[in-house]
Amino acid sequence: MPVHTLHDRAEIEAFLRRAPARHLYELGDLDDFFWPYTTWYALREAGEVRALALLYTGTALPVLLAFAEESPQPSAELLRTVGSWLPRRFYAHLSPGLEAYLPAGCRREPHGTHLKMALADRSRLAGVDTAGVVPLAAADRPALEALYAASYPGNWFDPRMLETGRYVGLWHGGELVSAAGVHVYSPRYGVAALGNITTHPRLRGQGLATRVAGRLCRLLLETVETVGLNVKEDNGAAIACYRGLGFEQVAEYGEFTVDS
Repeated sequence: MPVHTLHDRAEIEAFLRRAPARHLYELGDLDDFFWPYTTWYALREAGEVRALALLYTGTALPVLLAFAEESPQPSAELLRTVGSWLPRRFYAHLSPGLEAYLPAGCRREPHGTHLKMALADRSRLAGVDTAGVVPLAAADRPALEALYAASYPGNWFDPRMLETGRYVGLWHGGELVSAAGVHVYSPRYGVAALGNITTHPRLRGQGLATRVAGRLCRLLLETVETVGLNVKEDNGAAIACYRGLGFEQVAEYGEFTVDS
């Protein structure tokens, strides 16, 4: 089956819409904000796209996203074919088992199993106390980065996302102590992915993350239809928080650093 690079956003979107919650990040990356940093690989059979993979280069380390549908074989064949086209070093989000089809001889450092979750029961948001949660803007970047340094070092924070107006936070005594934002936000494609949700270590256990995440979800639903997130499988506290907000698991996948 032949493999191509795709450049037609409508064709890519049509494939991703088969499972929008599973492909939420890729749908968001069709937006003009992200599109220039994307390369799309597709495997076709009888003129139909059977598997799709995205290489996103808008971060310091490129990220490969490849998620299998009903059968893993088309995605496996796609990865076998495009392996020699990929950067020497990249990060990867892959459906379980697809890491075996990365380029032969490359080093794969696993970062655990992760869950994809989507907001399924919006009614739960009505009961969330969001008192004191306010929008964050570009001017709040130093305070936000200080919070991440204290509570979430090594997170994937793109300061450009503050420009979306979809970051919120709680302040205490002039200090930002809890925040929630987005990794992906696209009203055009109707999707948003929550990310960079954290609370200062000394104030954890008080429900602050639920308050900021709940306020953010309400804000996002004003302009998008599908809200989701990724979370590590062993992060029980975060998963409990998200389930309380109405999120449900839609898929699992593995994260890897790949180095040839």
